Amino acid sequence: MADTGTAPGQQTGFLVDFATSPDQYKHWRLSIEGRVARLSLDVQEDQPLIPGYELKLNSYDLGVDIELYDAVQRLRFEHPEVGAVVITSAKDRVFCAGANIKMLGQSGHGFKVNFCKFTNETRNAMEDASANSGQTYICAINGPAAGGGYELALACEHILLIDDGSSTVSLPELPMLAVLPGTGGLTRLVDKRKVRHDHADFLCTTLEGIRGSRALEWRLVDELAPRSNFSQAVAAKASEIAQRSDRPVSAQGIKFTPLKRKMGRDQLRYKNIQIDLDRKLGVANILVKGPSEAPPADVSAIHAAGDSFWPLALARELDDAILHLRLNESEAGTWVFRTHGDSSLVAAYDNILLDNASDWLVREITLYLKRTLKRLDVSSRSLVTLIEPGSCFTGTLLELALAADRCYMLEGTFEDDPDSSDVPAAVRPTGMNFGPLPMVNGLTRLEGRFLGQPDAVDAVRENTGAGLDAQAALELGLVTFIPDDLDWEDEVRLALEERASFSPDALTGMEASLRFGGPETMESKIFGRLSAWQNWIFQRPNASGDQGALQLYGTGAKAQFDKGRV
Repeated sequence: MADTGTAPGQQTGFLVDFATSPDQYKHWRLSIEGRVARLSLDVQEDQPLIPGYELKLNSYDLGVDIELYDAVQRLRFEHPEVGAVVITSAKDRVFCAGANIKMLGQSGHGFKVNFCKFTNETRNAMEDASANSGQTYICAINGPAAGGGYELALACEHILLIDDGSSTVSLPELPMLAVLPGTGGLTRLVDKRKVRHDHADFLCTTLEGIRGSRALEWRLVDELAPRSNFSQAVAAKASEIAQRSDRPVSAQGIKFTPLKRKMGRDQLRYKNIQIDLDRKLGVANILVKGPSEAPPADVSAIHAAGDSFWPLALARELDDAILHLRLNESEAGTWVFRTHGDSSLVAAYDNILLDNASDWLVREITLYLKRTLKRLDVSSRSLVTLIEPGSCFTGTLLELALAADRCYMLEGTFEDDPDSSDVPAAVRPTGMNFGPLPMVNGLTRLEGRFLGQPDAVDAVRENTGAGLDAQAALELGLVTFIPDDLDWEDEVRLALEERASFSPDALTGMEASLRFGGPETMESKIFGRLSAWQNWIFQRPNASGDQGALQLYGTGAKAQFDKGRV
């Protein structure tokens, strides 16, 4: 975290940096023994991300979760030998008291919502590793697990609870703070763990929590073990699960080197991405650069390239850029994406990912691209794509256009622009658009675009590998409008000015409702239904007013609720 004094978009005056590494961790201990990794939560009370509160009882703030996210990423890429990850506490008789309440009380609304969103995305990354990477997460609850502490456990595939007569699991946010569990706890209870509605209701309305045999009977945990045998039970379960993993024991992982980026007041520069902020219009102009050289010849060369391999480098940079813009640039309400590069090279990189999909590292790179694009989808920003001569909206990069709320493609060329390519813009589908990169609702962006129209998806599939000009792209439904050179500047300008004139709150609600048609999944419920409710409840006086529960916590005073149901 850097103290910038007047950081744009930050009520706190702090610029939050999402980049870290194990040698910088303050709150997590990472150890690896054979096929099992252990992540032990050991929160330093006097090391909050932002001054003004203490992180007591292993409670966490955004800084704690930034470290956890980094650890989850590194375990996937740097440690192919690891088949199971144990999440536990390094403190005796305390697991985790959840999100720090004083931190929530002093934070602005936007910070609270972004904190909850990032925290849940980190939980999703753990679940994605368990489901798709052969790296299964196990939670060893060795003391009371309250609120976000139990939500952390819920993100694991197997939960062991110490049976010592005092350790409990609880979700006390409603009776204690008049808010909801903020990182998917409600949804994971009933959708993932299949906890009965009435049992879940009792859990979420009691402060005391549930312990031992009742927690096991109600499916809140998977296994109990006495204190005398707890460590052995955890080790046995972790070893059993790790042995089932398909991750290669003898493979060499790749190291994540620090991201190279340059930050100015109105600019952010990476190797493959450059961002320019138009503060007057509230626009972040994001240029994504295609690869400058052909992909490695084979999978061994991909491994040798490490984190400089273009798709992986792109995923890391785009991931960091999205997080930076979301939290530190809240008034940049519209993100405008352009690309520049050779479409054939992008297609070649897509093909090498598809051809080597069974390789553990290639699998991880593709999953990382998937998660990063999901993070883009659920960002509360208007997404606009501009496809111009010299663009390379191909395959993976075409997903940026398919994710957009509005997509403009130039018909023809810019006749009076000497810097513009004289070759008309084109888009090119690849196999990456038909399965490997789904949204949070489980559909590809093409399937989500053409709900109930499988023939439309098939029509695009038939053009896999083909460069499609503006008219062909419009007829296939891949773009929204195709202005010509005479109308381009005015149409784009008017669209962005119109967007800037609307209520950001209303736009957030509209975009979230329109982007994810079709079926619901646990993820889509969390980011749609839960995020909407939490966003609203965080602003209600019963929680955040002067006499609200969140503000009065710790004072001894009782919150005064408006009893009207809304």
